[in-house]
Amino acid sequence: MSTRRSHTCESSTADCGVEFGRGADGMAVARVGDLVFAMLPSGDGHLLASAWRVSRPLADLKRDDFYSHHGSIDAEAAFRERMIEQAEHRRDLRALSRQTVRVNCNTPWGPSQGATVYVEGVVSHSTADHGGFKLSSERNAAIHPLLRADDGFYEEDAAWAIVAVTFPDLFTRHERKVADQTLRDSWPDAWETIFGRSLAPGQSREKDARAFARAHAGDWVVIAAIRSEQHPAMTEMIATIGGKRGDGAKERRFLVPSADYAVGRFGFVIDEGKHAAYAGPSSFVSWRGGSA
Repeated sequence: MSTRRSHTCESSTADCGVEFGRGADGMAVARVGDLVFAMLPSGDGHLLASAWRVSRPLADLKRDDFYSHHGSIDAEAAFRERMIEQAEHRRDLRALSRQTVRVNCNTPWGPSQGATVYVEGVVSHSTADHGGFKLSSERNAAIHPLLRADDGFYEEDAAWAIVAVTFPDLFTRHERKVADQTLRDSWPDAWETIFGRSLAPGQSREKDARAFARAHAGDWVVIAAIRSEQHPAMTEMIATIGGKRGDGAKERRFLVPSADYAVGRFGFVIDEGKHAAYAGPSSFVSWRGGSA
């Protein structure tokens, strides 16, 4: 989203549908429709939190008013961008013709307890524990063969993105953005085939995970860590070659200065020239490996 657009919304909240302010604790807060959001301090960063139908003035809101969490957020500028995107999402939703209905049918996740019709043949079902889309045979035929589910069901955690990428006019701009990233992260090979270009490092979690696995196939990669009770300022770690898990994976313990232990995106790699193998008393109650 452009800087120019963000500035316009900041100077005229009526135009973008967001009310920005400061809570009673000084935290950045915002109201978008019947939702309020806050940027809550959390450790070394901030956490995006929300609450529904809180009508009090923003200046009166406190940390305890927010009960739903939506992951970390870097800075206040990112918070404002997220709120503007949320408001755009609400406007886009109003422009779509989705209808909430009751449908008596079974899904792979249980009996449908509610359904939203996006258009004929594209229906999202919710159940007691999960949910997802059911496409008619005609709609399902439009799904790329690399991504198509034979039964026409696409669960809500990741596979919903397949539906959104295939039928973009049925989704908001925000949903399309999330769907594209979800497809990159979960099905990068299909994404590259469909769009005819390669994903660079950092553009797909799955591709990056594969690259990490290849690069460290012969290294000790940590699979568990705990602050050492026997050695202050040290962290005891269990590692296996390539980070493999299972009964056949040989485990080895290491002691690493806690200050050095920064878990990367796909794990912490032991530097055998720096991190000492350890065979002493363990802080892991259930450790069953042998001596290092």
